[in-house]
Parts: sequence; structure tokens; C-alpha cells
Amino acid sequence: MEGIYLILVMIITGGAIAFIGDKLGTKIGKKRLSIFGLRPRHTSMVVTVVTGCLITGLSIGFMALISQNVRTALFGMDELRATMDATLAELDDATENLFKAQEEFEKANANLRESKAEILAMKSEQDELRAESDRLKEGNEQLEAVNSELAAQNENLSSKNSTLEADNKKLGDFNITLTADNEKLSSDNEKLSADNSELEERNKNLREGIIAIREGDITLRAGEILASGIIKGGQTAEEINADITALAEQATQNLINRFGGDEDNSVWIYQPELQRVISEIESGGRDMVLRISAAGNLVRGEPVRSRLEVYPNHQIFKKDEIIFSKAYELGGETQPETILQDFLSEINSIAVEKGILADPLTGSVGRMDGAQLYEIFDLISNAKGKILLTAAAREETDSQGPLRLNIKLEQR
Repeated sequence: MEGIYLILVMIITGGAIAFIGDKLGTKIGKKRLSIFGLRPRHTSMVVTVVTGCLITGLSIGFMALISQNVRTALFGMDELRATMDATLAELDDATENLFKAQEEFEKANANLRESKAEILAMKSEQDELRAESDRLKEGNEQLEAVNSELAAQNENLSSKNSTLEADNKKLGDFNITLTADNEKLSSDNEKLSADNSELEERNKNLREGIIAIREGDITLRAGEILASGIIKGGQTAEEINADITALAEQATQNLINRFGGDEDNSVWIYQPELQRVISEIESGGRDMVLRISAAGNLVRGEPVRSRLEVYPNHQIFKKDEIIFSKAYELGGETQPETILQDFLSEINSIAVEKGILADPLTGSVGRMDGAQLYEIFDLISNAKGKILLTAAAREETDSQGPLRLNIKLEQR
């Protein structure tokens, strides 16, 4: 639209100066006037040249006077070129950071795969140890059976000790050897049991570590609103960028107030997305609601990656405007809290349909203080028969919200 105005100004200015120059040249030609001692014909040529110069000079002057873009094109090209170079440098840095982040993510995946392989190897080793333990237990039982049998034979041969003393000594020595072997096997069995317990503990720790890597301590949910505000239309890109930066700082302060001071609580905005939003608001030429929300589920200690959302802003309800009215029949199994919940749910649906932006997580658009909520609850509790509930906007409400209500109860 501004270009049309500039063309009209150039046409009108050029036509006016040409008209004046023509009249002046005609008058000079008819009266045969002379300027600077020139001949009338040369004087007319000088007037024509001066008129053309004035058309060009005044046209450029008017355009520079009424248009920031023309002034920028005439006097600010070096600054624009420097700004473009800086923007390209920032884009290169952002691209490099993205590649680094992708490399770190691939390293983390590789470490996770190695951990899984170690767990599988430990499980296999644990199974082998258990099988070996079972075999040792079986051998121990067999040895105990042999020992018992030898003890029985020793008792039976006691009567023949005189004749079989040599054999008895040999059997005693064999019994001692078996006992030593049994003790050694018992010791090995205890050691294997201790190793098995240690492996189970390590397996448990690794499993808990993997769960922590996958799930983490989630502090913010995807889509949760960090800050919201209205960006005025008709501003320059620099002014819009300043407003968005201020809103991002507010989101950071909200996180600090919520989780305490931490450098990881700073809100990170993807620069290409920021430029897209600035262009969209600048080209729209109207007030827009800007929401800064969490880009995904965030684990404590991670940078707060955000997402920018813009919506046209306009007035939804005027102050004291009636939003919704509904009659209810008290008594029976109908509870006051059920009536109030149904009434507020109807209002919430109407407000969302009208254009008030709802909370992405709860779907709510309104806000009532506790005193007002208890007051209307008491009124419903103390009423009898038919009642009429009417809700009106407490104040002027735009798309950003929230919707604050004045609720009135009438006995029918």
C-alpha cells in the first residue's frame, strides 16, 4: 500500500512541477524574457532543464521524507548489508551447533547400545554361574551320600578292626580326603553365591540407570505454557524482536521462580523459528498473541527448548457481557458441585468456541478466585427448587484470556 502512495506522490509532484514549468516557460517565451543575459530561446531551455531537475529532486525528497524504506535504500544499504552478513553468520553457528548436538545424540545412543550388550553378557554369565552352582550342589550331595555310606561301613567293620585295621586306616584317610574336598567345594559354592549376588546387584543398578536415561526426572511437559503476551501490530522487526526477547526473559524468570536459580532454566528459542514469527507478526499488521511453550518433555538439567505460537488477537467479550445462562432443578440426587461443574464446563466450551485460547494441558480458559467459588457454591447449596445461573464477563477479555466471571444466582 505504501508503494501506491509513493507512486501517487511522484505523479502528483512531477505533474505539478511540470505544469508550473510549462506555464513559466510559455510566459517567458511570449514575453521574450531573458535570464542572465541569455537569448529568449536559451532562457526557455534553461527553464525546462531546471523544471526537470526540480521534478527529480523534489520527487526523491518527498519519497525520502514520507518513507523509511526509501531512506534506508538511499542511505542505509551498508548497514543492511552488515546486518545480513551477521544474520548469515548466526545461521552458520546455529547449523554447526545442530550438527554437534546430533553427534552427541549419536554418541549417547552408542553408549546405550553398549550398556544393553553388557547387560546381556552379564545375564549369560549369571546363567552359567547358576548352572555351575547347581552342578556343585549336586556333587556335594553325592559326596555327602558317599561319606555317610563310608561311615556306615566303618561302623560295620569296627568288629573286624583287628583284621582289617590297615583297610580301616586307608578308608579313614580316604574319608579325610573326601571331607577336605567337601569343604573346598562348600567354600567354592559360597564364593559363587557371593559372585551371583554381586552380579544381580550390578544388573539392578544397570537397569535403573537405563530407566533414568530413557525417562529422566521430567520437570516440564510438552506444550506447557511458559509465558504468554500480546505483541502490538505495526511495529518494526527490531521492536517485535525486543518484545519477544522480553517475553522470553519473563518465561526464564517464571522457571527460576518455579525451580530455583539454575543456568539451565534459561529458555532457548530456535532462531529460524524466531525469524519466521517476527516476519509473520510484521506482515500481519495487527496485534498478535504470542505463546512460548515447552517443545517437549524436559528432564531436569536439560536446556529448556521452546516453541513459539502466534494467534490473531481480538476482543471476545466486553465487560459485563452476558456469556451464558442456564436453569437448574435442585433436589433429589443432584449435588451443588455437579451443577457448578456442569455450568463452568458449558462456559468453558462457549469461550473456546468464541476464540479464547485454552491451556494446552488442561483445556481451561477461565480463572476464579477461591472466595468467589466458595460463595457461589454456598448459594447453590442453600437454594431450593428451580434456580437460574447467569455468568457475565468481569472485565474486557481478548483472545489471550483468561476469562474472569461474575456469576449471579436467581431463585425461580
